[in-house]
Amino acid sequence: MLKPNMRSQVLPMPVVLISTISEDGIRNAAPWGCVMPILRPLDEILIASWLKRDTLENIRNTGEFVVNIPRSEMAKEVEICAKNFPPEVDEFVEAGLEPRASLKVKPPGIDGCVAWMECVLVEEILREKYSLIIGRVVHLEGSDEFFDERGEMDFERAKPMSMILGPGGICYTHPAYPGSDQAVR
Repeated sequence: MLKPNMRSQVLPMPVVLISTISEDGIRNAAPWGCVMPILRPLDEILIASWLKRDTLENIRNTGEFVVNIPRSEMAKEVEICAKNFPPEVDEFVEAGLEPRASLKVKPPGIDGCVAWMECVLVEEILREKYSLIIGRVVHLEGSDEFFDERGEMDFERAKPMSMILGPGGICYTHPAYPGSDQAVR
């Protein structure tokens, strides 16, 4: 029998990079796994956050953020962004990320990602140890490199990053179609 807190060893999670800008104009990029759409036809998403996060403070102060969907090849950059930098450090510079101009919000997206969700804060649900952030997606865009004219993603080429935790730590994964040479064996 597994303990309930071991759910991360059986439940794969997406990996996104949330980009924000502080009130002082400092760019922040942080990896997130606790993110999900709120009922697919709606234009809202939910992220769960520990209370002591620069990203959460920036969202509270500016009301804007971008959810970037990194490719599995961006694992090094994701790991750098996972470090606990002081709030005055530009994490785009630290991780070697190229900013991508957003159309509806001030924080930039991250170039090289599969897709970008520009969001505005709708509501924060504060709990004792964490916060739930509901954001409205005001602009959604996918890279032309990985989406066809119908808006369907080529998962095999895009390789959007996901993760699962094991005894040795985080293991990054990506989707693979059964029968493909990319399928996990």
